[in-house]
Amino acid sequence: MSRPLIALPARFSARASALRYAAEVAARALVEAVWRGGGEPFVMHPADPADVAGRLARCDGVLLPGGGDLHPRHYGGSGEHEALYDVDEEQDAFDLAVAAHALESGLPLLAVCRGLQIVNVVRGGTLRQHMDAEHRHLVHPVAVESGTLLAGVLGSGGTDASCYHHQDIEVLGRGLAVTARAADGTVEGVEYADAGGEAGWFLGVQWHPEDTAATDPAQQAVFTALVTAASAPQGPVAVVAGGEPVGGR
Repeated sequence: MSRPLIALPARFSARASALRYAAEVAARALVEAVWRGGGEPFVMHPADPADVAGRLARCDGVLLPGGGDLHPRHYGGSGEHEALYDVDEEQDAFDLAVAAHALESGLPLLAVCRGLQIVNVVRGGTLRQHMDAEHRHLVHPVAVESGTLLAGVLGSGGTDASCYHHQDIEVLGRGLAVTARAADGTVEGVEYADAGGEAGWFLGVQWHPEDTAATDPAQQAVFTALVTAASAPQGPVAVVAGGEPVGGR
């Protein structure tokens, strides 16, 4: 059997050690996690957001990875916090278009860190431009809601999350539900409010499961779940609505 094709938007990089010029890159840990899960990673050139539907037509799933900050204008942010970094309008436009198409079409979607934030914004949610206490270079426990898709993937209880982010969800997007939190209330997991419905397969985590996926079966299971969903026939897509502010602080 052929491996399901998993689209992974590339990230712009000013330099890469093996190349002489600016590069487009994908984290090796992400690519390897998809491969171990049985998928075929397909690193996409982040251009022509108007044609993402046509370009993704050949793909079976999408992995929206971490990266720099999304420009706050996309979620009605007031000004730009001095802590913002690696903001790129071309990258933003492409990621937003990919997320919107995957959600609307029911294409299985795993969103990691920035990817989760992109999905939340596409659904009309907002972000906190800079957290009071950053979650950078930090491994901490995450409590997972029982009965959720995420709990089914990771197992009951919780997990240790490898985090690198200074932003988080402020207002939750419509049709989404919080499935995991850190001890300080930070949203660490999101999925469809009706994850068992017909809206398609979507899982979002604020942490980086690829950091430890090679040695931690629970973290690898996140990527394997995406590949499994991408291998299944896709059903009709339902419209989800609603929205709520996220508390916990």
